[in-house]
Parts: sequence; structure tokens; C-alpha cells
Amino acid sequence: MLDKNGIAKRIAQEVEDGYYVNLGIGIPTLVANYVREDISVEFQSENGILGMGPFPIEGEEDADLINAGKQTITALPGASYFDSATSFAMIRGKHVDLTILGAMEVSQNGDIANWKIPGKMVKGMGGAMDLVASAENIIVAMMHTNRAGESKLLKRCSLPLTGVGCVKKIVTNLAVLEVTDDGFLLLERAPGVTVEEIKAATEGNLIIKGEVLEMNV
Repeated sequence: MLDKNGIAKRIAQEVEDGYYVNLGIGIPTLVANYVREDISVEFQSENGILGMGPFPIEGEEDADLINAGKQTITALPGASYFDSATSFAMIRGKHVDLTILGAMEVSQNGDIANWKIPGKMVKGMGGAMDLVASAENIIVAMMHTNRAGESKLLKRCSLPLTGVGCVKKIVTNLAVLEVTDDGFLLLERAPGVTVEEIKAATEGNLIIKGEVLEMNV
């Protein structure tokens, strides 16, 4: 199965030349490290930067240059900085081609829960609700199960929703899945992972059509 970097590496294959991409907190921030060098991509962070690069080399961090998750980042030549109003105008105006988010749960109809666990303190939902309400292409990066081994790909989300019917594709440590009208369509399996293992880890309706190829990561 994949680790967090493996998930990010597989999602990086979904990024196309000329894309404007928003990276959510967690695993999505790693995607910038694996985008092909022969394409031009603009990474946007909701705290006000367009033109993020990969994470800095240890010892070369700039404490004033951070992403939405307060991690130190790099800026590519031509990067620009702006206030939150401008940042969310980009998001709400549908100027972002691809949004990559983490999630605690995803339902088989594309609902996403990624901002709150009842009873636990939370600072706020951040920009997640704006992103899922405005984005037309959302990929979720997540572990297939929680620490207790319970599926996070469900028939129906149990946690408070961030967005409804908005997720298009999911990349987990076990598989790549597409959200369809009938449930999770299994597109690829992680190296060394069997279809039976993916079935056992998926609570929602899992659709299997023909041979399921192994991911190329």
C-alpha cells in the first residue's frame, strides 16, 4: 500500500499543463513536490499566494512564507501575494482548475466531511466550504481506513458535511476510485494490494469492472 508521499505522487499525475491548483492541508500539500517538471502549474494557497513551489530544503526555510496549514513553503519565479478577499475571489469565481483536499470521510455519492469532529475543539472550517462549493474538479487524498481500521469511504457520512455531491475522485493508500451515480468505481489498486482487500476496507458500494490495474507510482 502507499504512504502519504505515494498518494501525493499518484495525485500529481492528475495535474495537467496550465492548471491552477489549490492544495488543501495535509497530504495535498505534498503534491507540489511530485508534479512533472515539463509542465507549467500554478499552485494557489487560500492564505494569499499564487505560485507555490515544493517544500524548502532544511535550513533554507523562510518563516514568513507559509501555506494555509502554516507550513513553510517556497515561491516560484513570478509568484504573487495578495489578501484573503482576492484569494477567495479566485476560488469563488471558479478560477481554480483542480482542488485537492484531505478528508475524514467521503460518501459514495461524493459528499465530503473534512472540517469537524463533534465534541472536539476546532478553530473554524477555514476555506474548505468555499472550495467545495465553487470547485468543479475535486480530488480527495486520504487514508482508506481510520486508526481503528474502519472504512472512511462510506454509504453516508457520519460527520458534519463540508460539501454535498462534490467529490470526483479519491486516491487512498489502497486505491484510486471515481465517484459515480452508483458508488465508488475502482480504477486502480496500490502496488501489492488486492481487490479483495479494497472490498473489505470499503463500506460504500464498490463497483468493479473487469481487470483492475495496479497504480504506476
